[in-house]
Amino acid sequence: MTIASQPPQLQATLAKLPTKPGVYLMKDARGQVLYVGKAQSLRNRVRSYWQKADAPGLGQHLIRSVIDRVVDVEYTVTDSVGEALLLEGNLVKRFQPPFNVRLKDDKSYPYIKITTNDDFPRIERTRKLPNDGSRYFGPYASASSVDEAMNLVRRLFPFRTCTIEIREGERALQRPCLLYHIKRCQGPCIEAISKAEYRADIEQVELFLEGRQESLVRALRDDMKRASDRLDYEHAGITRDKIKAIERTMESQKMAAFARTDLDLLGLARRDNQAAVQLFVIRGGKALGRDVYLLDTPRDVSDADVVSGFLVQYYGRASSVPPEIAVPAALPDAEDLERFLSDRRGADATGTAGAAGAAGAAAAASVAGSADASGDGVTARARPEGSLSRVENLTVPRPDAVRVTRRRARGAGETRPVRLVVPQRGERRQLMQLATRNAEEMLAREQARWLADQGKTLAALEELTEALGLPTLPARIECYDVSNFQGAETVASMVVFEDGKPRTGEYRRFRVRSVEGPNDVASHREVLRRRFRGPRPGDEGSGEERRWAMPDLVLIDGGKPQVGAAKGVLDELGLHELPLAGIAKEREELFQPGHSEPVVLPPTSQALYLVQRIRDEAHRFAITYHRDLRRKASVRSKFDDLPGVGPRRRGALLRVFGSIKRVREAPVEQIAAVPGIGPALASKIKAALEA
Repeated sequence: MTIASQPPQLQATLAKLPTKPGVYLMKDARGQVLYVGKAQSLRNRVRSYWQKADAPGLGQHLIRSVIDRVVDVEYTVTDSVGEALLLEGNLVKRFQPPFNVRLKDDKSYPYIKITTNDDFPRIERTRKLPNDGSRYFGPYASASSVDEAMNLVRRLFPFRTCTIEIREGERALQRPCLLYHIKRCQGPCIEAISKAEYRADIEQVELFLEGRQESLVRALRDDMKRASDRLDYEHAGITRDKIKAIERTMESQKMAAFARTDLDLLGLARRDNQAAVQLFVIRGGKALGRDVYLLDTPRDVSDADVVSGFLVQYYGRASSVPPEIAVPAALPDAEDLERFLSDRRGADATGTAGAAGAAGAAAAASVAGSADASGDGVTARARPEGSLSRVENLTVPRPDAVRVTRRRARGAGETRPVRLVVPQRGERRQLMQLATRNAEEMLAREQARWLADQGKTLAALEELTEALGLPTLPARIECYDVSNFQGAETVASMVVFEDGKPRTGEYRRFRVRSVEGPNDVASHREVLRRRFRGPRPGDEGSGEERRWAMPDLVLIDGGKPQVGAAKGVLDELGLHELPLAGIAKEREELFQPGHSEPVVLPPTSQALYLVQRIRDEAHRFAITYHRDLRRKASVRSKFDDLPGVGPRRRGALLRVFGSIKRVREAPVEQIAAVPGIGPALASKIKAALEA
């Protein structure tokens, strides 16, 4: 296949490609992104796919699979390969192209956030990384890791968890909350601690999360000695307990033969179209983190490309990059990756990337094991559960807070080099083998779990097909539920399950408009009519067609009346053959149109479990929407429903008059004088408020 054999539009795009670095997106006829790549020279890299049998970045079989479907190529020029790598990782996350290596994360990875811009910073969980000046520690592999880290930090260091605004020199509350009385908060809301003292405590948290426990312990020992010298034995005892807890954490993280080393080490395992990367995080010779990340990988992609894809996507969002990263295989684009990682490490030093890193985050969670070189291999020993005792009353307001000397940040734009190495012998090679074995075990467990789930799902679908007499397995099931409160704010939900799994992106919510009062039957009629009516202008396109694909089975939360109403709507729209059933809550019976007796599934039936799960999900989705509407309605007033008045005009009225009562009492002339109102609208506002 050559460039000359391509459509004219694609030929024109390939002819105009620049020789600058950038990112390219290959698209098919439907506009779906098939592959995202980066290049030092866009022209040379992209054109090579049609000029060589072995193009870079993809295997030969994979090249034919992709190129045969490509009808368009879009590209973005960047200033450097490092920027291209970062943009590539973001685009892969956004478009999830099928021929790229993709980290398996339905949502963003979690972080710990310290709101350093506040006078009295808070420490909280987050999945977002806005450029707001806060410090971020992560990413974590799971939410449970964040919870472990937060719980440990909360036991060791007191900090405020409230969201009220607290400024230096201002008393925010008359009385403190319970956390202050149990010594889990220093009480900045009642001015029990100064800004400088509070921030000194937050610096301790930052050092702990960064994995710099030695510096923290030295500072705490000095503080303990000063407290003892002034006969403040209570504070000295609290500091002693804190030091012991931190030292126990440090002992669990010691690693042989890695004195003062900062290193990330990656182990790789692959099976079919899945891969697992075991990440060991070592800081100062201590194992601070040990997490496994799962990836979706095309079968024909090389191990080196899988590792490269992980490096770009993980370190593109990581808040800490070490000076050395050990990888399981030599990477063809190692130089570009090293420049990219060095840029990210330099950005971390200036604070533009967010914060200190996954290593410190893992340290707080205390999830790392210790590696011990013995015999012919390396063994991992996890810290015994419960070895870190609960420390109460960790601190009290004091006149002299601990001060820790922090390293001066490097100048903006100064790079800090990062090396990619492949361990060949010695302890690092043994640790690489350990990481690889861990990745293989995790991948095996994940696939075993997936196969077990698949087997149960298939059995459930087959049993449901037989019980309801369906023509085919119901690969796509839609379920509808109606929710209201005494006939008010009636809403309905549509949930979608494909192959027995929820497709949350295709869920829909409906506000019932034509029905008054509690009438489930009429509400189902309206909702199904809106769902299954013919396509409207603007609905065309692959995305919309897939989103509104015809189901193999429609489930209704209800009995015979609801099923009869649904059948009438489907017949009215010409969908006579569309399978339909209703599930009654009392005895979990399935009703079908045209059948006088319900279908009763066995209590231990996998099909019953699946139907109940779908029904419960539809109920949850509907009632959540209904509660949101009720909550909003409970705080609405006439002022929110003024004709021709939106949020900006409401804000202008409140700024001028101060309250709704004063707007109501004001003459029309004064209301009309408010910017953006005018005489005509002022008359309508006055009439509406006095009605």
